[in-house]
Amino acid sequence: MPNIPFSATSLLACTVAGFFLSYLWYTPLFGKAWANEMGFDPSEQPPTPKLIKSLLLTVLSVLLISLVLANNMVVWTPSTWGIAGQDLPLYAQALQAGIFTWLGFFLPPLFQAVAWQKHSWKLFAINAGYYLTLLLVQSFITMYLR
Repeated sequence: MPNIPFSATSLLACTVAGFFLSYLWYTPLFGKAWANEMGFDPSEQPPTPKLIKSLLLTVLSVLLISLVLANNMVVWTPSTWGIAGQDLPLYAQALQAGIFTWLGFFLPPLFQAVAWQKHSWKLFAINAGYYLTLLLVQSFITMYLR
C-alpha cells in the first residue's frame, strides 16, 4: 500500500497562488483580449453577486486542481510505492507533472472548444497558457512544500 501524505500548507499555498495567478492572467495581463474573444464588453463590470459567485468558483476550481495534482504527483513517484533510488529530482518531477497533466487533461478540452464551440485560437492560447502556468506553479509549490 502506498504512503500518500497530505500537506495542508501546500494545498493552501497552491490555492492562494492559483487564485492570484487567475486574477493576474485574466485581468491586467490578458483581461481585455480574453473579454473581447469571449464577446464581453471589457469596460462593463459584472453585478456584485455574480462577481462574488465567480470568485468563489475560481477558488474552488484552483483548490480542486491543487488537490488532484498533488495526489497524482505523489502517486507517480516511485518512492511512494517503496521503490528506492528511482525518483527524479524535485524540479523534474514538478515539470513532468505540470506539463503532462496539461497535455492530457487541459489541452484536449481546449482543442474541442475551438472545434465545436467556435472559440478562437487566440482564446485557446490565452486559456492554454493560463492552465500551463497554473499547473507549473502548483506543481513546484507542491514539490517543495510537501
